[in-house]
Amino acid sequence: MSAELCARRRAGVLLHPTSLPGAVRHGALGAAARRFIDAIAAAGFTVWQMLPVGPVTTDLSPYFARSNHAGNARLIDLEALCQAGWIEREAPAHGQGGHGDGAHAWHARKLVEAADGFRRRASELERSELLEFRRHNARWLGPYALYEALKRAHDGEPWWRWSLPLRDRERSAVESAGKREHALIEQTAFEQWLFARQWAALRAYASQRGIRLFGDLPIYVAHDSVETWLHRRNFRLDAGGLPTAVAGVPPDYFSADGQIWGNPLYDWDFQRTDRFRWWVERVRAQLERFDWLRIDHFRGLVAGWSVPAGASTARAGAWVKAPGHALLKRLRSSLKGMPLVAEDLGVITDEVVTLREEFDLPGMRILQFAFDGAPDNPYLPHNHKRSTIVYTGTHDNDTTLGWYRSLDAQARAHVDAYFQRGAEKMPETLIRSALASVAILAVVPLQDLFALGGEARMNTPGTVTGNWQWAFDWGQMSPHFGAHWRALNHLYGRS
Repeated sequence: MSAELCARRRAGVLLHPTSLPGAVRHGALGAAARRFIDAIAAAGFTVWQMLPVGPVTTDLSPYFARSNHAGNARLIDLEALCQAGWIEREAPAHGQGGHGDGAHAWHARKLVEAADGFRRRASELERSELLEFRRHNARWLGPYALYEALKRAHDGEPWWRWSLPLRDRERSAVESAGKREHALIEQTAFEQWLFARQWAALRAYASQRGIRLFGDLPIYVAHDSVETWLHRRNFRLDAGGLPTAVAGVPPDYFSADGQIWGNPLYDWDFQRTDRFRWWVERVRAQLERFDWLRIDHFRGLVAGWSVPAGASTARAGAWVKAPGHALLKRLRSSLKGMPLVAEDLGVITDEVVTLREEFDLPGMRILQFAFDGAPDNPYLPHNHKRSTIVYTGTHDNDTTLGWYRSLDAQARAHVDAYFQRGAEKMPETLIRSALASVAILAVVPLQDLFALGGEARMNTPGTVTGNWQWAFDWGQMSPHFGAHWRALNHLYGRS
């Protein structure tokens, strides 16, 4: 376990940056983010956990990463660009302040304006910073910028539908495309510099206030991504770039038919012979942003649910072994301190537990999963272990209040009997239980700290619409927010 993570009891808040309030409702790495850091620090929390921050597609899911290295340009704070003198201050028009295409187009237009302003007004130091960023990150930045330019040139078509020379990255075709798409490549590189610059400033601000950033690494990447286009041999793809099988999960708590995620599976044989270089680079890149990193769907490092391409449900899938031990051994030899956490939810076997424990990685306990009536349920507070992270719920769960209200009478009575507290005390009952747990870290979604119902749910697994859009506003934060939660964090030894 990371030495810093296990050094003392901590409490954290789960909030994706896209849920921060602002003129455009997809969050930004600016004043709202700093104000949020101030608020949780004043409340005795010392960890901000978030979802992956890479570029997203139209469904907004942060778990379909198009790049291991790039940041989501939608999070770039425009006010900072106004203060730099690179853009004019402008409020979004009606229909441009939400999560849809209008908001994205408006924000993208302002970034183009910023690039022009930079060319005309940037200082020599700023120009040098951009050049150094491009030099230092050339290995991934050039291919990513070209991929994004080609996506736009092909009207959003995925790379396996591009012309064969570009699909297969023939050298002459790639070089010609680089010259042809020079303007878009320059714009993308500029935006990635802005993201990295603002992220570094935000992380420094958080550190000054005692807040550690806790990130999330998707187990898989999107099929339509620069990763599969550039590193095709790392994935199980046919000669045309299509997957022979895709990732998913078997029937579980969230779905009776399981879930078909659609991500391509890894060619573990090739990755092993390549000494997991691709994995080492992706983890190292994320640890340049975060203090700790959760490996999403950790059990996929032992075996992944492989669904045949074209199957109608995930029931058609089967478990396929993965070399998790060899991969983690390689990561341990390449990283400082192994600041990793295992998302060990779902169908967990003894092999998964053994792998997590051998590498001393904290696992997760979700309180909403605890009340099936079995006293040996590992999610029940009296069964927790110190080397775990306890949550009331995650981004995939309903809010605690929404969950509690959805329980049938028998299940609700069981929860009330366990805590000897009734409905009027929810969700604080579950939050207090998390804070009181022996688990080294307790994390609470902001929705639960605000006592919000199911209308504030972030994601419903197995559905493709209406997700990833929740955002809060400052009016939902009580004047007593800091004092109340600071007292409880102190009471349970987490402040």
